[in-house]
Amino acid sequence: MVRRFGLLPATALNMTNMMGAGPFITIPLLMSALGGPQAMLGWLVALVIVICDGMVWSELGAAMPGSGGSFQYLREAFGRATFGRLMAFLFVWQFVLSGPLEIASGYIGFAAYAGYIWKGLTRTESIALITALGVLNIVLLYRRIDSIATITVSLWIGTLITVLTVIVTGATHFDPSIAFDFPPGAFNFSLGFFIGLGAASRIGIYDYLGYYDVCYIGDEVRDPGRVIPRSILISTAAVALIYLGINLSIIGVIPWREFVPASDHLESGFIVSIFMQKIFGERVAMIFTLLVLWTAFGSVFALLLGYSRVLFAAADSGYFFRAFGRLHPTKDFPYISLLVLGAISIVAGFFSLGTVIDALIVTRILVQFMGQVVGLMLLRRHAPDMPRPYRMWLYPLPALIALLGWIFLFVTTELRVILFGVGVLALGCVAFLIWSRRIQSWPFGMETAAS
Repeated sequence: MVRRFGLLPATALNMTNMMGAGPFITIPLLMSALGGPQAMLGWLVALVIVICDGMVWSELGAAMPGSGGSFQYLREAFGRATFGRLMAFLFVWQFVLSGPLEIASGYIGFAAYAGYIWKGLTRTESIALITALGVLNIVLLYRRIDSIATITVSLWIGTLITVLTVIVTGATHFDPSIAFDFPPGAFNFSLGFFIGLGAASRIGIYDYLGYYDVCYIGDEVRDPGRVIPRSILISTAAVALIYLGINLSIIGVIPWREFVPASDHLESGFIVSIFMQKIFGERVAMIFTLLVLWTAFGSVFALLLGYSRVLFAAADSGYFFRAFGRLHPTKDFPYISLLVLGAISIVAGFFSLGTVIDALIVTRILVQFMGQVVGLMLLRRHAPDMPRPYRMWLYPLPALIALLGWIFLFVTTELRVILFGVGVLALGCVAFLIWSRRIQSWPFGMETAAS
């Protein structure tokens, strides 16, 4: 693949992913987690985890700038011929589900905001809209990476216009008495509080997902040792400030009790449209809703672009079905991975937003996020001479903070969701053993996948 992604399109890719529908559709869910503005603590916890974990991705991505991201990091860290095979397989196994779930959340958010313009949007009509959106996303990505870089920057500009409009509007109409109207016992640090804090933090993590998206197209990044870590750190810092402004803008204008709990308020699905309507009227709110829809689409565009490269890298290395390792004969992109993930994402969009968020977060924590932190430590110990254009600041403190953060998010999840995530991985282990037995690879033989 040709390395055409420089710092600007790489940062745009990450930020477009991070600033998709997330902050516009999850503010009511965030406030509902702790029943008031104290839920912003969950957003801050998520920020600390993301900053520290971003350093993990930066070091791994700069040291191993190939397509696939976590797939190749886990494989190399845990041993290409032994446990690395298992970890890489489990990552791909869960990614076939969690990747499309994340993309689907953007489709769901798009449909929710379309409900503000399309009055009386029914469930059947929402599914039809999600399907059409998913097909359009596939069509736009079915092309060379150079034109995709241009599209990515264009979508990014539209995203920035949208979020800056919200922030400026909120700043000029901000009422601190509304924003910080804490309910009685808001900071009662009981077990229930920490469970709610975990729920709010998971929503915050969902909003930040994508800070590492450039790592999935490492083969297409120019000067990856410099561009990958800088794009991750710049996009994380910029989006953190933008998210703070968006959250405060909304809760500083609309009393949180008007949309909490989110399940009891239909308008919570397009809360930013209500925000603009309250200040400027319905006509302006309609126009702004179109900008939100642009932002939501920019996010799913960036996601499907990056994630289609994961299955390609796994297949190209012999860890997944060979068909997924095929490049388009004339346009040089992994077209089968794109088509399959795109199709699964459309189907996943038929479920509720809460179900999608819980399922995708819990299935990623154990293998991908926690696995990479441990993997980084193993590489530091067993491969000290590996070229590292970027080295984590204050190592190992950020890695340990990230690891503790992921553990906190996992243990505060509902038991049924934990069982779902563990069950997915258990089935993956069984599938790995059957597959390894069939090809006589580790742990049944010493044959390894083609590198």
